[in-house]
Amino acid sequence: MGRVLIIGAGGVGRVVAHKCCQHPEVFGEICLASRTRQKCDRIAATLPREVATAAVDADKSAEVTALIRDVKPEIVIHVALPYQDLSIMDACLETGVHYLDTANYEPPHEARFSYTWQWPYHERFRRAGIMAVLGCGFDPGVTNIFCAHALKNHFDQIDTVDILDCNAGDHGLPFATNFNPEINIREVTAKGRYWQEGRWVETQPMELHQAYEFPGVGTKEIYLLYHEELESLSKHLPGVKRMRFWMTFSERYLMHLRVLQNVGLTRIDPVDFEGRPIVPLKFLKTLLPDPASLGPLTKGKTHIGCVIAGRKNGQPRRYYVYNICDHQEAFRETGVQAISYTTGVPAAIGAALVLNGTWRQAGVFNVEQLDPSPFMDTLGSWGLPWQETFDAIIPDGPTAKRS
Repeated sequence: MGRVLIIGAGGVGRVVAHKCCQHPEVFGEICLASRTRQKCDRIAATLPREVATAAVDADKSAEVTALIRDVKPEIVIHVALPYQDLSIMDACLETGVHYLDTANYEPPHEARFSYTWQWPYHERFRRAGIMAVLGCGFDPGVTNIFCAHALKNHFDQIDTVDILDCNAGDHGLPFATNFNPEINIREVTAKGRYWQEGRWVETQPMELHQAYEFPGVGTKEIYLLYHEELESLSKHLPGVKRMRFWMTFSERYLMHLRVLQNVGLTRIDPVDFEGRPIVPLKFLKTLLPDPASLGPLTKGKTHIGCVIAGRKNGQPRRYYVYNICDHQEAFRETGVQAISYTTGVPAAIGAALVLNGTWRQAGVFNVEQLDPSPFMDTLGSWGLPWQETFDAIIPDGPTAKRS
């Protein structure tokens, strides 16, 4: 059994804590930490076994270092904000503790998430003899592992990958985001990008979209976005010719988002308000529903998967591997909706694989660089069963409708 420190007490942190408690054969003593200790205490009161709680400002590496030295974990599971990746990685280096996160670093004052800040840590982690696992949520995370699984078991060469993220849930509110509003809105209002023949092709936000029929969910409108797993998969998936990421949005969500953009509430640069600077998006975040409050309201399912095309034994092959997760089932188990559940379960599995030595290399690694088989073997029994089919429908190309 390994001792673990979980940093982050939002919906994902709640799921990770539940999953760690459910597997005492892997996780020994557990400490849940956040800037606000009361949030940790509220989660701890719902857990099936006792966990310690603590307050920490994860923006301050010295505070994280002090907490690690006090808790003495074998691994830190970071499920707070991506702004804090580097400060927590620095603390893990200082203390010689393994690290795992679910989202790559994003600077607070620039809407640009990228692994270019974290990959340079590889040599320092290697020399320290500790491991950093990057992007071990669902997308990124499981989607990357789906690609590695496909290459290991079903393809000699992968030519194209389309990652599809469908949230068919409905919370009944006029406008709310299913995870941190600040991160969500920064992500979906950025320009789109996809990988094509060795270069990035840029699109306007939400420019390319089309209808797509999701097995078990139905037909939904998908929109091309840039998403962080494209950066790592384009580097680690040999010879891939095209890679894209698509996400579903309702017309209601997009209508509200357009209005918020038009009036300037999605800006991330400070503006003067009664003699002091405020960031409009941070102010908007305080007005929107807390994603953790959506659990009892949200009904329906998520459907996330990878459509993969390539060759096996010289013959063309199309393959689709995916997970469907029910919002209400996730809520009954952990008290949160499926968006948090599908991110938290993979983080707990990844930490378990590091603790038991299955994934144990010194350095910084994206999950597709690691053996996918033990992860895929565990995913279903921990709550996210996956399905596969060899008659995949590949989304249309750049001729998709333009907004």
